[in-house]
Amino acid sequence: MEFAAIGTIRSPFSSRTGMPIQPAAAVGMRGTVEVHDEYAEGLHDLDGFSHIILLYHFHRSEGFDLRVVPYLDSVAHGVFATRAPRRPNPLGMSVVRLERVEGSVLHITDVDVLDGTPLLDIKPYVPAFDSQGEIRVGWVEQHGGKVPATRSDDRFL
Repeated sequence: MEFAAIGTIRSPFSSRTGMPIQPAAAVGMRGTVEVHDEYAEGLHDLDGFSHIILLYHFHRSEGFDLRVVPYLDSVAHGVFATRAPRRPNPLGMSVVRLERVEGSVLHITDVDVLDGTPLLDIKPYVPAFDSQGEIRVGWVEQHGGKVPATRSDDRFL
C-alpha cells in the first residue's frame, strides 16, 4: 500500500508542543492548503462547501503505543479509542472551515495541524453523510468540555 502527498498543509504551528488538539480548540486559526498543481483540477466545485475534511500524515510522529494517556485525560486508553498522533498508521483527520479557493490554494480556518504536514486527501463535509443520529463518545463524555483550553504537550514526541 502506497500513498503520495497531494499537497501541504500550512499553519501557524511550527512546534508540536502547545498547539490546539482539535479544530474545536483552534477556532479562528488561519492556514492554507497548497495542493500540488497536478491535482488542482480536482478542486473544481469545492468552493461551494463551507467545511472540508483533511486527511493527512502525522509526518513527525514515530512509533506507537497501543495504550496511551490522551491530552484530555490522565488515564490510559486504547489508541483506537483516542485521536493520539502516535498510531500504527499515523493518519490524521480534521474538519476545517473553507474560506475560499484561489487556484490551487485553499484558505482555511480552525486549523489544528502542524505546519508542513503532508496532505493525503480532501473530502467535502456533508452533514447528511457525516452527521449521525444518536451517538456515544465513550470516555470523552467526561472530558469533552476541556477541548477549547487544551493544548498539546510533549507526551507524544
